Amino acid sequence: MHLIDKTFEPFISEEKILQQVKRVAQEINHDYTHLNPLFVGVLNGAFMFAADLLKNVTIPSEVTFIKVKSYEGIQSKGQVSNLIGLETPAEGRHIVILEDIVDSGHTIQHLLKMLQEQHPASIHIATLLFKPQSLQTDVQVKYVGFEIPPQFMVGYGLDYNGQGRNLRDIYRLKT
Repeated sequence: MHLIDKTFEPFISEEKILQQVKRVAQEINHDYTHLNPLFVGVLNGAFMFAADLLKNVTIPSEVTFIKVKSYEGIQSKGQVSNLIGLETPAEGRHIVILEDIVDSGHTIQHLLKMLQEQHPASIHIATLLFKPQSLQTDVQVKYVGFEIPPQFMVGYGLDYNGQGRNLRDIYRLKT
């Protein structure tokens, strides 16, 4: 598959994605029974993961979204910009951050610092994709759909310069 000036090859099918999303939702249902968590989806990338995950969450909960930016092209900029902030108060809440991918960890570290200033009861991270070999910060990811190699991915919410978010499967950059 070709997007802009890059070629991508199939990596994870929609069927496998949905199986893992359901598994993560079951873990969250178990861990947050009676806690009414606040899910904080990170736009734009996590919109598909958040939607499919929340379809499988059966416990009382709330959801809100924030928007940050850390990528230009296929590289992380190393710094994070807030584009849309948290609208729901987080004080005393059990927060689950929903991310499409955790690679360098800079975005998550930025979000954790921002949310901790509001004194929540707890904060945990759920991500569809995790690149442990790319991690440059000390963040703990509690819920992981897939551990993947340090390659660039598109599809299922992940994009390359705005393209490919709508793809049902996940593709990796072909080298």
